[in-house]
Amino acid sequence: MNPKGRLYGIGVGPGDPELLTLKALRLLRSASVIAYQSAVDRESIARKIVSPYLPGNQIEVLYHLPRALEPEKAKSIYDQEVEPIAEHLAAGRDVVVLCEGDPFFYGSFMYIFTRLSAHYQTEVVPGISSLMACPVSLGVPFTYYNDILTVLPATLPTEMLIAQLLATDAAAIMKLGRHFAKVRDVLHQLGLTSRAKYIERATTTEQRIIPLDEVDAEAVPYFSMIIIPTKQKL
Repeated sequence: MNPKGRLYGIGVGPGDPELLTLKALRLLRSASVIAYQSAVDRESIARKIVSPYLPGNQIEVLYHLPRALEPEKAKSIYDQEVEPIAEHLAAGRDVVVLCEGDPFFYGSFMYIFTRLSAHYQTEVVPGISSLMACPVSLGVPFTYYNDILTVLPATLPTEMLIAQLLATDAAAIMKLGRHFAKVRDVLHQLGLTSRAKYIERATTTEQRIIPLDEVDAEAVPYFSMIIIPTKQKL
């Protein structure tokens, strides 16, 4: 009987292949199976990031985790999508699951982890998240001393966005996509547009930094962020 394989969740960073950690690279090259997610009919961003390092002889598993569903409706789909990964682990093959950014910071690997980590030995390798990459790409220090930083999904209701932004020194607003117009309206309402910085696809060859009022709200990708740095400059 084959011993069970080991599950690895590795953060592959925000987009620049050179931001992959040495540990993630070692595990990526040594695993017999790599798994990664993508939207239906779209290229996997995570796989694209690591493609320069793939040895070419690994089994590849593609899975889809729909983001638009309510959590309860999504559970059964997620349960089905992890089954091929579990089959490889049960057969004794180590599986490296790729995750953009960091696996545990809004990372897709979390859904694999909650379903399989109790059954298979699991190791998670942190990655550089977009939260770290975006301020650096913008050339804007985020916080000083005791500043409070708040991370907000753009999917929140308007009232909650307003309340959170009023209670913090600095903020990162993620998952913009079709919610961008709502967020921009909130920033205008609160007088924060002069501090707000917009960036999309940070660290990649497609990175764009655009003045907030020049952003086309109909063309904002999911992988975009608004940074509101602290008012302090020390």
